Amino acid sequence: MSESSAQPGLDAARLHCRSLEKALGRFRENGLDRIADWGGRLADVLGGGGRLLAAGNGGSAAQAQHLTAELVGRYRRERRAYSALALHAETSSVTAIGNDYGFDHVYARQVTAHGRPGDVLMLLSTSGRSGNLIAAAVTARQAGLRVWALTGRGPNPLAEAAHESLCIDADTTANVQETHLVAVHLLCECFDTAVSTPPERRAALTHGSTP
Repeated sequence: MSESSAQPGLDAARLHCRSLEKALGRFRENGLDRIADWGGRLADVLGGGGRLLAAGNGGSAAQAQHLTAELVGRYRRERRAYSALALHAETSSVTAIGNDYGFDHVYARQVTAHGRPGDVLMLLSTSGRSGNLIAAAVTARQAGLRVWALTGRGPNPLAEAAHESLCIDADTTANVQETHLVAVHLLCECFDTAVSTPPERRAALTHGSTP
């Protein structure tokens, strides 16, 4: 009996891993600069007293909450806590807004309540087509927040609604979510590096990288 016939899921698992490796390779080639840039700029915002708001649906909600937990708690190094809220975790607000105004408004109304000019709104979506996230992006831009989208393949409506986006080129929804988790961890890594670098040194590095 062959190894594959003895373990019917083995071929599927190998295929999944190969697909993920390809997605991560494309992310490594095309996405690291953006993540590093976001990490540095998020350090400026949160270090200056601003706030990160984050949201997603389903698995992407879990990824958004993972990001805010790393910022309020810590990623790897000991450091101060920073202000970050996962909007979907406000369950009473989500259900009240959804009941009174409709599901498309569950994040936009919270952005209106909690967002301030200069804050960052991070929206995560595998499809880039969720109406409630697009509405949140539009509301945030009108309120003066900076909107970043982490999505699946582009172009998509959420990427277009955001100021900036990172679109993951992956074959499956699972691979998009897995790559999003890597992106979240790298964002935290870049954030921590930035906040531990003296401001004058960061300014010099940024100036030096400008062509």
